Amino acid sequence: MVELAGIIILGILAQWVAWKFKIPAILPLIMIGLLVGPISTLISADGTQWLQPIWNGEKGLFPGENLFYFVSLAVGIILFEGGLTLKRDEISKVGPAIGKLISIGAAITFIGAGVAAHYVFGLDWRISFLFSALIIVTGPTVISPILRNIPLKKDVAAVLRWEGILIDPIGALVAVLVYEFISVEGDSGYTKQALLDFGKIVLIGMSFGITAGYALYFAIKKKLVPHYLSNVVALSMVMAVFVISDLFAHESGLLAVVVMGMFLGNSDLPSLKELLYFKESLSVLLVSILFILLAANISIEDLLLVYNWKTAILLAIIIFLLRPLSVFASTTRSSLKVNEKLFISWVGPRGIVAAGISSLFGTKLVTKGVVGAEYITPLVFAVVLITVILNATTARLVAGWMGVYLKKSEGILIVGASKASRLIATYLHKNERHVVLVDSNQLNINRAKELGLEAFTANIYTDDLTDNIELNDVGYILAMTGSDEINKQAINRFEKYFGENGTFRLITSDEMKKNKNLSIKELFSYTHDYSRFAQVAQEFPSIQEIPVENHNQFLRVLNIVGEDKNAIPLFLKRPDGFLDLITSPTELETEEGSNLVYLGKPMDFEDVVNATRSENEGKSEK
Repeated sequence: MVELAGIIILGILAQWVAWKFKIPAILPLIMIGLLVGPISTLISADGTQWLQPIWNGEKGLFPGENLFYFVSLAVGIILFEGGLTLKRDEISKVGPAIGKLISIGAAITFIGAGVAAHYVFGLDWRISFLFSALIIVTGPTVISPILRNIPLKKDVAAVLRWEGILIDPIGALVAVLVYEFISVEGDSGYTKQALLDFGKIVLIGMSFGITAGYALYFAIKKKLVPHYLSNVVALSMVMAVFVISDLFAHESGLLAVVVMGMFLGNSDLPSLKELLYFKESLSVLLVSILFILLAANISIEDLLLVYNWKTAILLAIIIFLLRPLSVFASTTRSSLKVNEKLFISWVGPRGIVAAGISSLFGTKLVTKGVVGAEYITPLVFAVVLITVILNATTARLVAGWMGVYLKKSEGILIVGASKASRLIATYLHKNERHVVLVDSNQLNINRAKELGLEAFTANIYTDDLTDNIELNDVGYILAMTGSDEINKQAINRFEKYFGENGTFRLITSDEMKKNKNLSIKELFSYTHDYSRFAQVAQEFPSIQEIPVENHNQFLRVLNIVGEDKNAIPLFLKRPDGFLDLITSPTELETEEGSNLVYLGKPMDFEDVVNATRSENEGKSEK
């Protein structure tokens, strides 16, 4: 009981340390596991491990095959979550460079690492290519913490983020297929029967996965399962399809859960987001327990197998040869510059899927007596540890050397995707400003996406936004929801993340009534609250521009537009096209060729400009 409680406590502690110091969680988890496992034999009084998952086969925390069963089910759930994140529309909308990186780049790593492992370690071709299949994955859980606090150019950050998201389930699927081919080949050799057995595994795994996915989709869609039970029913279905598929075709369970996850992830399941949240929370707990157990189960003898110059050579080939080769081959004819390609080449940490599946497959193959299988787990763990440590400690430094930092964060995050927000966002987008809309209302988000805007559903009380590395070029926040409390909360919560250049919110109705001469720098408009924005956007849904020649004229035009109840001043557009928010108009420098941008009723530009000229001329005569 003490050991089991200790694993959970240490696992969650490792997750907290990872969050606090912004490093991939897999790093402290594996380090803790190695410390309480093989390393503890060097410092304990009697030379035994502090934590022994299996001891003499039938003793320990998980005696007999219990550890094997637990790891199998845990990896199955983790892979199911990975399958949920792989969406067809996301693959289709990513740039060609990312598509090539997860196909051509993955193939180069797979073939190159397999050949390297065979000739450097003398491993059998089957084991060599299983190793290479396991290390083609990076994964968002290791990429995101490394990049979250590095202000990278948007294209570079997007390539790394999408590669991690998409390659995770694809790599898992490749690894599962390679392992299953090894399993059938090991029993019958490279024969027609082996191919038939492999085809049987693939067919049954895919059939069960699709069938179970559709069954769960149908049950939830038709409300045959109550809402409060949907998550646990999904969990039980994952376990059921894993076990039943394995009974029909041995080793097909992992493939079945990956396919099931992919089916549900690409469906219109109404509770998909809730299911993802549940699986993510469950995966955090399973990963925390799993990796401490797996690292603790590695023996000193396993570590000594890879504690030699051969491992250093293999790692050098993977990091300094195969990764750059796959990146440069995948980004030919892309808009990425050489320095950006070099940085992407440097950042390629391996993650949870690689380490988790390697332990499971390594244990299974060692039990079957496959020659060289004992190298799988320690070799993959070595790749994971070295790449994560290397990237976590040097990514910021290398980004500086390569010149891939953003010079200034000019992106704009708009909290609230109402009609007025969508009109403003569309104008910003057309003027080449990176703008992102977030809202908890899915209908508003769908309408924004129909306009070609970047938008996603998010709850400001969660970490949805701070975990999104594609927002690292955002330097402005506009809080424009209908809730005064949410607007203020958005400013307070995200100012340090996205408010480098300014945070602004709508004025509240109470502030408008109490004092007409407010001096609050964070207000987006002093004259219009949410209801007035909504009214103007409904009656006059367009953005207008009025040319201004100098600062005085700008202030007078601004005053005329601001006094019109059907118009809301928004931006000052400079001659070079850059947009300044009109929050402190007296501080803005206005030059000839500028434009005042406002939302609302079209006005006669000449009349407005002539009126301001007449006023100026009258003053000069006096």
